[in-house]
Amino acid sequence: MNILIVKLSAIGDVIHTLPSLAALRTLYPDAHITWVVEEAAAGLLQNHPLLDTVLISRRKRWLNDLQNGEIRRALREIRLFLRELRARRYDLVIDFHGLLKSSVIVLLSGGKRKLGYDSLQELSGLFYKEKIPEDMNKHAVNRYLDFPRYLGAEDIRPEFPLPCDSAAAAKVQTILEKHHLKNKNFIAINPVAYWETKLWDNEKFAHLADLIKTKLNAEVVFTGSAKEPLEKIVRLMKTKAVNLGGETSLPELAHLYKESRLVITTDSGPMHLAAAVGTEVVALFGPTDPQRTGPYGKGHTIIRTDLPCSPCFLKNCKTKKCLQDILPEQVFAVINERLKGVKDGDK
Repeated sequence: MNILIVKLSAIGDVIHTLPSLAALRTLYPDAHITWVVEEAAAGLLQNHPLLDTVLISRRKRWLNDLQNGEIRRALREIRLFLRELRARRYDLVIDFHGLLKSSVIVLLSGGKRKLGYDSLQELSGLFYKEKIPEDMNKHAVNRYLDFPRYLGAEDIRPEFPLPCDSAAAAKVQTILEKHHLKNKNFIAINPVAYWETKLWDNEKFAHLADLIKTKLNAEVVFTGSAKEPLEKIVRLMKTKAVNLGGETSLPELAHLYKESRLVITTDSGPMHLAAAVGTEVVALFGPTDPQRTGPYGKGHTIIRTDLPCSPCFLKNCKTKKCLQDILPEQVFAVINERLKGVKDGDK
């Protein structure tokens, strides 16, 4: 049996789909499973033990080439991608994404059974032969698991299998040694997010990091896709912190988070990665709904303000009051309580 999974992005969404991959592998142990993903989240799937093939859609690069007049190169790469996509005859194609860009891939795959949500979002529902209802009141993990349940999976216990990357683990150990960080003696902070409305003030992150350093005597490690934005926070601090912005791939970041005592983060892909590796998360939420996309599992803490307009799911806001009203002292109190609970539990 040949199965095609279509879940293109983003990092958090791909992580949310991993339990469904595990359920499908249990349901169809001998199946050949292919996953189509975009470049940004591909590192979570390459060399994955439950996958046979990973196809990377470089859609953003193709669009950029077309806009810049590199039409022949874009068309050549698109043709190559489609050739790879159609090289296998799929018995089952599942669109976990539910947008036009994913449903087009479902159509072009030529699969026999095309399964997706009963939704007309971006007209995606027009491309499927089989549909299931999409319950937006569920957490994304449980919503995606409705697909393997529909196919006959039972007694699913969500798990988040990630590739075993010994090189990534070794690099993280080198980083820890370089910065004199012992395992579990540091707290990781991810202050970045794609939406402007999900961002907390740099000054508040700096103040929070200072509180952690001075009152908890714990090292602070900032993570993100680039160094300079994080350096702005580090320069605002009165104490010192380690800036690992742009230094870790996704597999390496997973190992780093696994070695940290706690991860403080915005609502973002790294938040879900930390939860997936089993590290406790303290997450700052503003315009989004933690019931739908919060860190999955037990032991995590959500900090948000109870405003009548939240969650609004807006990417632009004049006041960002839902996050502005969260104070560093408030977040630190939660961190202190969480770490105290861990120590008490070890006694």
